[in-house]
Order: sequence, then structure tokens, then C-alpha cells
Amino acid sequence: MSATTPANESDTKESRLKSYLAQKAADGEMYFKSKFIADEVGLSPKEIGALMVKLRDSATDLEIEKWSYTSATTWRVTTA
Repeated sequence: MSATTPANESDTKESRLKSYLAQKAADGEMYFKSKFIADEVGLSPKEIGALMVKLRDSATDLEIEKWSYTSATTWRVTTA
């Protein structure tokens, strides 16, 4: 049994998070901490944090930036 995540499962998680962020940021911008949206997207806060770094570089229709760090990273997402 492999300890790595299959590529297609990772892509599914990434696309699910990207869709969620695009929907929430459609009317402007959104700020969030991973732990507060984890249940809504069905991912752990750690998974969200890792995917946010990937999406920041790959999502051309979203602008993603680390906004602040106080007890957990706050992310700012806007539509491009």
C-alpha cells in the first residue's frame, strides 16, 4: 500500500477547493482561515494550506495571497 496520494485524487481535491474559492470570491473578495472552511470543502486545514500554495501559482482566474498570520494563516482570494 502506497503512502502517497494518487495524482487524480489530488487533482480532484484541488479542483474542489478552486471551485469553492471561485464561487465565494465571485462578488469581490474573501478572507478565510483554512480551519474555518475545512468542513465545507471536505478537506483538512493542512490539505487546504498545501493546496493554496499550489493554487496561488496555477489558478489564473483567482488571485491568492497570504494576508496575515496570527495563530493560523489568513488567505485573501479575489477573482482575476
